[in-house]
Amino acid sequence: MAGRRRWSTEEILDAAAELLSAGDTESFSVRRLAATLGTDSSSLYRHFRSKTELLRAVADRILLASMDGYRPEGDWKQRITALALRVREAFGRQPQLAAVWGRYASGGAGSRLVMEEVLQALRASGLPDEQIPARYHRLAVLIAALIASEAGFGGITAEEREQGLEHFRVAVLGADPERFPALAHFAREVRPLGADRGAAFEEILAAQLAQIEAAAGPDRPAGDTRTG
Repeated sequence: MAGRRRWSTEEILDAAAELLSAGDTESFSVRRLAATLGTDSSSLYRHFRSKTELLRAVADRILLASMDGYRPEGDWKQRITALALRVREAFGRQPQLAAVWGRYASGGAGSRLVMEEVLQALRASGLPDEQIPARYHRLAVLIAALIASEAGFGGITAEEREQGLEHFRVAVLGADPERFPALAHFAREVRPLGADRGAAFEEILAAQLAQIEAAAGPDRPAGDTRTG
């Protein structure tokens, strides 16, 4: 009788990504993945020591894909913006996996490439070295939160989206002006959470980069991309 097929690490990650794309991290398990592959959990634990390690590897492949063909261009702000948009686009193609990245992070090759580019760009900003780790962390938290939030909204159905819009319209346009005077005043201009996500992402990121630029001081020439 033929032996049970041995799956490669890449094949396991392919299957895990597909399973996660069809569900979520809560319903995902190594046992379900093994059943999908027609094997047992113990064979997968030869490749990954735990479910968390497996999920980190799946998320890292998204980061690695976002860096494919990337070349740093422009000043430090343009580099960080371009990189953030590439990561956003990569997770936008597999939005269910954005939550995996936000929850479990990653320490693989993709993560290291992204971290290296952001840190290099921050050094080019003129910030003192001692400030760069904290600024990097704030940027990473901001970008991951924005991407995870956008991905969560993108995962709902058209029917759920329409129901949400209707609830929003009722809540905002029907607000009692005596109890909610500001809301009533701006009701026709306030937009639902899911509107214009792309523009909001870039504006929020630009504001954070402007803070970094202000902290770096006025002495750094515009467009200086030295890495120190």
